[in-house]
Amino acid sequence: MQDYDEVTAFLGHWGHFQQSVFFLLCASVLPNGFGSFSLIFLTDIPRHHCLVPDINLTEDWHQAIIPMEMVNGKLELSRCRRYRLDVVKNLSAQGYIPGQDVNLTNLEQEGCVDGWSYSKDIYKSTIVSEFDLVCSEEWKQPFTSTVYFMGVLVGSFFSGQLSDRFGRKPVLFLTMALQTLFTFVQIFSSSWTVFCILLFISGLGQISNYVSAFVLGTEIFTGNVRVLFSSMGVCLAFAFGFMMLPLFAYFLRDWTYLLLGISLPGLLYFPLWWLIPESPRWLLSQGRVEEAENIVKYAAKKNKVEAPQVIFDDYDSPIPFQIATMFYLTYVYRFTLSTGYFGLSLNTSRLHADPFISCFISAAVEVPAYITSWLALQYLPRRLAVVSILLLGGVSLYFIQLVPHGLSYLSITLEMVGKFGITTGTALMFVYTAELFPTVLRNTATGMCTTVSRVGSCIAPFLLKLSQYFKYLPYITLGTLAVVSAFATVFLPESFGRPLPQTIEQMHKRERLSLTASTEKEEKIKS
Repeated sequence: MQDYDEVTAFLGHWGHFQQSVFFLLCASVLPNGFGSFSLIFLTDIPRHHCLVPDINLTEDWHQAIIPMEMVNGKLELSRCRRYRLDVVKNLSAQGYIPGQDVNLTNLEQEGCVDGWSYSKDIYKSTIVSEFDLVCSEEWKQPFTSTVYFMGVLVGSFFSGQLSDRFGRKPVLFLTMALQTLFTFVQIFSSSWTVFCILLFISGLGQISNYVSAFVLGTEIFTGNVRVLFSSMGVCLAFAFGFMMLPLFAYFLRDWTYLLLGISLPGLLYFPLWWLIPESPRWLLSQGRVEEAENIVKYAAKKNKVEAPQVIFDDYDSPIPFQIATMFYLTYVYRFTLSTGYFGLSLNTSRLHADPFISCFISAAVEVPAYITSWLALQYLPRRLAVVSILLLGGVSLYFIQLVPHGLSYLSITLEMVGKFGITTGTALMFVYTAELFPTVLRNTATGMCTTVSRVGSCIAPFLLKLSQYFKYLPYITLGTLAVVSAFATVFLPESFGRPLPQTIEQMHKRERLSLTASTEKEEKIKS
């Protein structure tokens, strides 16, 4: 079988065709950035306390009816308790003054039987205030994020296989449609249960279209342009989308308006169907040689170069294979990376007093991370790059517990260094996966690895709750996972400087060459 890169070398690497596809695919990823992390604002918990009905109470009792509680060394109004309303009403009517005539510590308390009063100083409403996801229902708040990531998990599993069966392009646009439509429909949720069902369906398309766009671009581009696209192109587009999220949230502080704002841009992408081609590599893997040649000839026309009359003259449909034996990547590796990335990203509202600034800081850190991943992919072996950057991230998270209490900005800096390392590792891993697997199962492999990684993102919201038992436990856990991932990388084959394999046979051949090279290197060291 011919090498695709050599056969299509006459196109060049960066003609008008490659430029247009590059920027259109990157543009298709932008909604993923602000869609994936919209839950940061949708599920944020406003300050709240028990609602006090409009009854005849003195001003002193209005001020005193909510008990004070010690939270993290500070006295705060209780979020879930109040003094019994009938008792307080009686004491107020008799003219007793709280704290002077009445010892409040002995006063009987009750739950928030009349509901809650939510602060509107940051948000007009979130789904927490809309559906009262507080106190005994507080478990629903992190579980909402888990439901979303379960949708992403299921979508990643099926979209990879569908993409290898029906093509990259149809799955890309199908998942974009799911994401856009069901994000919009969530606005009409009448209950938390309905919201979660719609959120799950929205999650089916959320990351799946990112993976489809990533694989499509990886297979269309060649040489350094492929590395640029898979490291900086789609990743920076995702980061810019993430950076746009706090801007959306700042001006749209009602959860329904925020959902409307992040769903409507998706409508702009459907005309791209006529501008983005199918992957010629995938068409060749399916034996559809004529369609692949038509796309390459169209590319030649746009690039103003002459295409040969016959481009692919000895391509055959691949022999059936057993996918289960081909997965070299350790699922533990993807699981731990995803847990760290989403755990630190969802923690952004706690970084700074202003959640919008916090979100922007967390998003902005991804820009140098993706630039670093591009440089690493250009000049460093894959295993060395991944091990080094993840050890940096893991060790930084360990050091947070050593920072004195008054140096909060140093803690934020270390957390952002940790996210920088894990984000860079995640970007490297996407490219690594695409390089290891052949065209005939590349999207299935990427989808399966993404599926396993989403198990990590599902538990990330609950992982952050470990801080209730020990403040630094989430960072210790995430740091440990990063270090484990770093050492797991040494078991993966090297792909630096090698062409993308088209078939299972080419993949095995490359692995044998890699093993031979490693053996020769060891023998030289011994001698």
